[in-house]
Amino acid sequence: MNTNSNSVAVITGATSGIGQIAAIDLAKLGMKLVLTARSRERAEETSRRINEAAPNSEVVFFYGDLSVMADVKRIGEEIQSAYSQIDVLVNNAGLHAFKQRITSEGFSEMMAVNYLAPWLLTLILLPSLKASSKARIINVASEASRNHGVLALPEDLTDTADFTARGSSAIYGKTKLLNIMFAGELSHQLSGTGVAVHSLNPGFNVTGLGRELWFAPMLERVLKWLRIGDPRKGAEIITRLAVDPQYEGVTGGYYNVGTGKSIHPVHPGGDHAMQNKLWKETQRLLQQREWI
Repeated sequence: MNTNSNSVAVITGATSGIGQIAAIDLAKLGMKLVLTARSRERAEETSRRINEAAPNSEVVFFYGDLSVMADVKRIGEEIQSAYSQIDVLVNNAGLHAFKQRITSEGFSEMMAVNYLAPWLLTLILLPSLKASSKARIINVASEASRNHGVLALPEDLTDTADFTARGSSAIYGKTKLLNIMFAGELSHQLSGTGVAVHSLNPGFNVTGLGRELWFAPMLERVLKWLRIGDPRKGAEIITRLAVDPQYEGVTGGYYNVGTGKSIHPVHPGGDHAMQNKLWKETQRLLQQREWI
């Protein structure tokens, strides 16, 4: 992809971690940044960091809570209205919750943020993505998807059962499996449109997802000292998938941090029938609530 000052990149979860680093990298390449945030304070700090690294870059924030589908719909419609053409969409926002929290709309917070929000946002932004000649949609998934327990559709989408900190890993992994499956189905639906869809494994990163652990700040300092979990590596694969000519003309891939090579997802991640079933069940669920 040839980036220029008119290229627009939409990134969720860009006020910290790999999302923020990827935003800085894309700003350095001259792309206009459209970012989502809950906190205006964190958004202002992120904007300052981006402008320090890439002076005169254009950064616009849209505010809302990605665990609330009504907010996701509003944000998506605001972005779609403001930008008739979008060249890159990075669905990066995510969390690993260590206990069950139920949103005001009755969903498990982890399922809402990690899977339902990117699904809905992507659907709303599709007209603007199709308007670009070579748009790319990038889902930040994870090899944690291999620890997803048993997939049950549509039950998993609305499961609000309590879980322990130990049991949270399977729930988190399941949401990341759904990201891979969603990307796979969407790549089939968008075949021939010029819009490519990919998912990626960002590897282990010390920032962001461990923020709910009381010892996370101390752990982060130790791991950084040991040079383990460098978030720049996770950000690099996002940037590569967004702009590298290597990924032009291909779609539906799942790529690994570091090498950038294709990974075969755990079953049923690559099963087209299951991908299609997931899409239809998600669509039915969101239509029932009149979000689409």
